[in-house]
Formats: sequence, C-alpha cells, structure tokens
Amino acid sequence: MLAAKRFSGGETVPRGGFLRVAAAAAAGVLLASGAARADDPDFLSVAVGYFDWNRTKNTAIEFRGEYRSDAKFWIFKPFGGLMATTDGGFYGFAGVLVDVYFGNRIVVTPSFAPGLYEEGDGLDLGHVVEFRSQIEFAYRFDDRSRLGVAISHMSNASLGDANPGTESAMLYYSIPFDTLFGD
Repeated sequence: MLAAKRFSGGETVPRGGFLRVAAAAAAGVLLASGAARADDPDFLSVAVGYFDWNRTKNTAIEFRGEYRSDAKFWIFKPFGGLMATTDGGFYGFAGVLVDVYFGNRIVVTPSFAPGLYEEGDGLDLGHVVEFRSQIEFAYRFDDRSRLGVAISHMSNASLGDANPGTESAMLYYSIPFDTLFGD
C-alpha cells in the first residue's frame, strides 16, 4: 500500500494520488478528442492580428496562411505556413498541433513550430531561427470550418545574443481543404 501524506487540514491523500488524477484527466481529454473526430479534414487556415501587442515596441498588423494536415502521428498533426507583417517581417514555419475537443463545437489547439524569420523593417528578434508556440480557441461549425482566436509567442530560445521574443493576438478562420478544392 502506498504511504499517505498529511495536509494541514488533517486529511490524508495517498502518495501518487495526484499523479493518478492528472493521468486520468489527460487520458479523458485524449479519448474525448479521438475517434469521434477522425473525420476532421485538412484545413486551409487564414489569420489576421496584432504583432507585438504585449510590448507595443514594434507593433504591426500580421497576416498568416497555414496548411493543417489531417494526418495523425499519435495525437499530433503536422502543419506549416507563412506569416507576414505590415512592416516587412516574414516567417516561414512547420510544426505540429493537437486538436482537443470539448463537445462538438469547441476546439482548443496548442501548436509548436520552428521556422525562419526575416525582420524586414520591423522587430529584430535576435536570430533567423525562431520558435512559435500558440494556443487557439475555436468554434466548430456544421460544415467543420472553424472561427477562432489565438495567442502566440515567438522566440529564438537564446540561440542569438538577444532574445526579446514577441507575442501575437490573432483571429483565425479555418476552411476544410476539400471545400475549396473538392475531394
């Protein structure tokens, strides 16, 4: 039997109990996002938003286009895209994402993508190699298209002498690829 740990309130919780609860919750999320969503197609996603909104040092309007594959590698899906800002910044990236479903309508999509960045006349991020992490919250329509908002962070992970990083706030629309180009 596992030893118990006493808390200030007098109750005891078996050691490893928190880990079991966390593992069960994670398994529930993965199961909820599994086979019921196997019919999700690949997407063409377009976005517009506010670049460097947190520091407002070199703000710009940001545009993105992404291809999100329906291929799955365990729970991960590959994606890639291009980003451009109104001050000439450019970023090409490829990475992985995970769609986590809450019911039939709400989709939360964390993603990670390394890529190559050119600052143009905008923000110097300290290196040509940058890493983007993002979380998107979207509403899924009957035709499987999605409308969402996302917050992302771009940083060079200290590859360069400077690593200022930046955040973007984006509005996304994801269109099923077969809607645009047929089956």
